[in-house]
Amino acid sequence: MAPQRGTKLKEKFGKFVELTSEGGSEEAYRIMSEFQLGSHYYAALQSEAMREEGEVEMLRLIENGDELELENIESDEEWETAAEAYDMLCFDDSND
Repeated sequence: MAPQRGTKLKEKFGKFVELTSEGGSEEAYRIMSEFQLGSHYYAALQSEAMREEGEVEMLRLIENGDELELENIESDEEWETAAEAYDMLCFDDSND
């Protein structure tokens, strides 16, 4: 199943979204990619520190009326599937 690109977060927040940690501190994350895979919608986000390490945070995007909520992916299998889809999108971009 191929991921389908999306723009829900970028349309609402622009290129960056601010997330609040459990400790209450806010940090800006660049929206690297958004995509739908099956019935789920995912976002790959990257903080400045993560950029330096070449890492991304994979989160599930939930629509709640007009609100968009990001939640952690608890299942290792689901996270791996979402990360592979993100890699596919990045690989496709490099072939353009």
